[in-house]
Amino acid sequence: MGESDRYTDYKPSKTGMRLGDDNNALVALFAINGILFLLLLLIQVSYSYSQRKEIEFYQEVLRWFALPGNFGTFIKQPWSLFSFMFSDSGMSGMAIVRFASNMIWLWGFGSLFQQIVGNQRLIPVYLYGGILGGLAFLMAHTFSSSAQSSNEGLLGANTAIMAIAMAATVSMPKYRFFQHIGGGIPLWVLMAIYIGIDLSGVVKSGPAYSFAHLGGATAGFIYIVLLRRGTDAGHWMLRVYKWLMNLYAPKKISREKIKEKVFYETGGRKPFTKTALITQQKIDEILDKINQKGFDYLSKEEKDILKRAAEDEPRE
Repeated sequence: MGESDRYTDYKPSKTGMRLGDDNNALVALFAINGILFLLLLLIQVSYSYSQRKEIEFYQEVLRWFALPGNFGTFIKQPWSLFSFMFSDSGMSGMAIVRFASNMIWLWGFGSLFQQIVGNQRLIPVYLYGGILGGLAFLMAHTFSSSAQSSNEGLLGANTAIMAIAMAATVSMPKYRFFQHIGGGIPLWVLMAIYIGIDLSGVVKSGPAYSFAHLGGATAGFIYIVLLRRGTDAGHWMLRVYKWLMNLYAPKKISREKIKEKVFYETGGRKPFTKTALITQQKIDEILDKINQKGFDYLSKEEKDILKRAAEDEPRE
């Protein structure tokens, strides 16, 4: 089976990754977006309670989170290229509905992405989508005729969610929803609906916002193309994260190294070749590992077990 076949023929498991599982990247994204939304909402409510104008809230607080459309302003707050994709604000019902709909789309496409591509790649795609979408917005807005006088900015997780949606769709175009109804609805149809709803909300805001969401979709597409060619563009992020987490942790002695030193140092030869027993529990554990980390993180022994299990299946 080729690398591209793996991502088109694989069927997501029925269990998938549960929200309560350890190191669930989707839960982390929910938490960051939710905490910042509630924090900004609380600050905005305090401004309103103090009878201060809404424009003061935007000028004194929200502008530090939003990605400005003017390049000169962006240079003074470069962190906004990251902060905007986790921030949203608004006291109106429409603002709350917008945030809630974003989280629903994130859950839908994010959970599918976890099952086929891997849990650990979710945050890298989210970040790449936000960054590329933000740069596209900045460039489009900077070179527009109104760039010098406009104070518009980019805010919200839309560009990052667009990247996840595109990556999930490209990864498993054959996947179908509601398979008991007329054979199911293809994932690309859901993607088309999402694009239509998303663009209908930004087309009135100006072309820069449309370019931002197009940039997010491009990031998701490029990530999957590179992954199929053997390049994981998010692997370096995982290495940096592990390095930071283990920076002050005590060094641990690998059990595998101890086992190899004590039991297998027999003149360079192992005393026997171990053949793993195939059980349903072992197969389920391997499938869960694929859900969390992806197929590439399986050991040679685990890949052999899957291959043997497939060969032992009765042919119809």
